[in-house]
Amino acid sequence: MSDPSSHPKSLLSRIDLATSKPPVSTNVQLKKLLQDVRLFISASTPRQQSPPLSKKRKLEDVNHAPITPDQADIITDLSFSIPLRKKLKLSLSRNPDQGSIKACNPSTNETEFGIPWRSIEYCVCVPVPEKAQPQWNFCIFPTEGEGHEQILFTIPGGNVKGDTIHSDTQFGPEESYKDVVMRILNQKLRRKISEPNEKEFASQVAQAYRKGEKAVHAKAFRGSKDGAYFLSVVGSPLLYALLGIRWYIVYIGSVRAQRQASPSLNRYLFLLPDGIVWGFKKPLAFFPFHAITSISYTSVLQRTFNLNLNITTTSSSPNSNTETATTEIEFSMIDQADFAGIDAYIRRHGLHDASMAEQRRAKKLNVNGVNNDGGAGDDAAENGDGEGELQKAAREADEMEDEEEEEEDENFDPGSEGE
Repeated sequence: MSDPSSHPKSLLSRIDLATSKPPVSTNVQLKKLLQDVRLFISASTPRQQSPPLSKKRKLEDVNHAPITPDQADIITDLSFSIPLRKKLKLSLSRNPDQGSIKACNPSTNETEFGIPWRSIEYCVCVPVPEKAQPQWNFCIFPTEGEGHEQILFTIPGGNVKGDTIHSDTQFGPEESYKDVVMRILNQKLRRKISEPNEKEFASQVAQAYRKGEKAVHAKAFRGSKDGAYFLSVVGSPLLYALLGIRWYIVYIGSVRAQRQASPSLNRYLFLLPDGIVWGFKKPLAFFPFHAITSISYTSVLQRTFNLNLNITTTSSSPNSNTETATTEIEFSMIDQADFAGIDAYIRRHGLHDASMAEQRRAKKLNVNGVNNDGGAGDDAAENGDGEGELQKAAREADEMEDEEEEEEDENFDPGSEGE
């Protein structure tokens, strides 16, 4: 504590009266005393310095000038999930060269976060899964290496209601909220917004919330492949009956432990015309076609299968040299009902790498066959007449069994059984 002599004498005398036995101060006087003590301590405590600039959100490239409807398109009352969960308004500068997209506090107009238009690499619009009412997520991916954060905001389905959009872009009352926002954004972005459609991929898994509609996403896990395999195998009722209640309890505990260790496992894959999106928890991921060097399958089981992406990333070193690295990302526990649709999507866009076939034949199978005959493999993939992944797996399994039987026949000694 500080030296009592530095405290005001009136405050010290009032404290003595309040702490005497019996106390002299009344409840009202005591309440006022506590308020004065709090104010004195607050005034005496040195103010904390602001955090270092390096810990603040990167906003150096974002214009902090107050937003006005004549300088920017403004969309109010939006729900943001990334980089923070908050209701904000969106300011879209009309200058695509020097302007930016900003999320602002609706009360103070203070900029919470933003990205310059020139620093936005990709933007996608996808439906929010498992919602009774249609909603749309807009995912904004900044250029890597510039320090900007991803942005995710959600808009409702249906038409624009009330005075929520202030823009010089003309729109009618019959236009949907999504179409208006997409049109405003596409006027400013370098690349048009990408969105899924049933021609690219339509899930065969029935939706629980909007029956009769085709989902354009596939559920997947990203994490421990062993845990996902264990989950898929032990899910069989027959195996549960064989294991009994004791081992089933052990199984439940292991699955819960796996999910607690990897809380962001369960998400959604969207197969778009120009890449694959993984969302919706932070961080989002977008894999453009040019970054995917190969795609392969593992653990192709009766109910589920795993999808593996080899992603090439480039980075610049301090000596201005460009370094390339390849990372494998596994998405597990995808429903087998979606296998045909995903395989057709991969074949349609030619996402394969011939070098993977021999390297990982024992563990993984390449999406498209190795093309050694001047393009026959690609033609077969495009026409849809190529051998499917399940057929290849079954054929190779049969070949292995035939080889084992031939070896047993060669090593068979007729006289050994009678000894």
